[in-house]
Amino acid sequence: MDDQIIENIGTLLLPGAGPLKGEAMKELPVRHQAAIAIKGEKVVWIGSSEEACARQARHRFNAEGKVVSPGLVDPHTHLVFGGSREEELALKQAGTTYLDILKSGGGILSTVRATRQADESSLYGKARRFASGMAAYGVTSLEAKSGYGLDEETELKQLAVIDRLNDEGLLDIAATFLGPHAIPPEYKGREDAFLDQMIDLLPVIKQKTSAVFTDIFCETGVFTTEQGARFMEASLRHGFQLKIHADEIDPLGGTELAVQYGAVSADHLVAASAESIKQLAASETIAVLLPGTTFYLGKDTYADAGKMIQEGAAVALATDFNPGSCVTHNLQMIMALAALKMKMTPEEIWNAVTVNAAHAIGMEKVAGRITVGGQADLVFWDIPNYKYLPYHYGVNHARAVWKRGRLIWERREADVFPIS
Repeated sequence: MDDQIIENIGTLLLPGAGPLKGEAMKELPVRHQAAIAIKGEKVVWIGSSEEACARQARHRFNAEGKVVSPGLVDPHTHLVFGGSREEELALKQAGTTYLDILKSGGGILSTVRATRQADESSLYGKARRFASGMAAYGVTSLEAKSGYGLDEETELKQLAVIDRLNDEGLLDIAATFLGPHAIPPEYKGREDAFLDQMIDLLPVIKQKTSAVFTDIFCETGVFTTEQGARFMEASLRHGFQLKIHADEIDPLGGTELAVQYGAVSADHLVAASAESIKQLAASETIAVLLPGTTFYLGKDTYADAGKMIQEGAAVALATDFNPGSCVTHNLQMIMALAALKMKMTPEEIWNAVTVNAAHAIGMEKVAGRITVGGQADLVFWDIPNYKYLPYHYGVNHARAVWKRGRLIWERREADVFPIS
């Protein structure tokens, strides 16, 4: 006997095995009038609603007229931080650039000060609220970075919060050590010495936290690609997988660096050159694009998703949720921006926030797809078809979210999605 059967699913989205590259991103298999059987945390059967009538279950749920997708995956977030930076919005409106704010001691450095001052309990409570908010928008798995400590104590404190959230089990979270996120004021002019400190911290991070990835911010005024290479080499020696903030503002070669060292993902890529995109497409590195950041910073040039897909790259989408350059944890909004600003098709977008995003954080075995034997992470959507979500933007279309076969969030409206 099945534990649960979900039947009468209007449209069931079934992304293929990934990572999906190039033209394969344009394909999105679906089943209509479908049904799913769940036992424990796993999907044990997928078929038609007619076939479901012959199966016995302890509970049956009616998803008539609903679109059901895999749980969304957000592969780039800065979930744990102290304070906020709303005062910087006026500076941005006045034309002050992101890098100029950073040079003046604001930006990341402002959040570093607040995060250092916050205790673990307050950081945990704040991050948990954000994670719950992500779940309400359909996210069931995500990546979360440190990087607002720039010292051993605070980096470990951030990663401890991520581990605590992961152990709690609301969502699956991949932890990333982003120690080289900025140059702290006390190391101004001694950037290599600071990088040495972060490299020395790698074995401690490996021993004391569950961090799988390391990341470094290669950008003008932050870390050079030479410094990035040194950090990535050290990370590999200590058994980490690699990520990189690459070519966000200037084309410094971070994309090529990601390819050279076999990074799992290269993130941002707004300024990636045509040659670097070709190298990316020929590699296994996934492009994680963050249109919300470009939008929030008021810029007009977005990462060239169309070129990347045309060349044959695997593309994922993420919020880049953080307190300074993209203050949203609504991945549905990012899906709309991908359509409106990067001209991605609905099929490309859905693949970018499910199967490809799961590969970008090493969770392809448990997230991003609906398969027999796979984890029952599901989102029930109040939309007539999957193309509707990026079209009707700025609102929450999720009706219910399931994690490992268990309802973790539901919009309680008596006239919508009757569960019987």
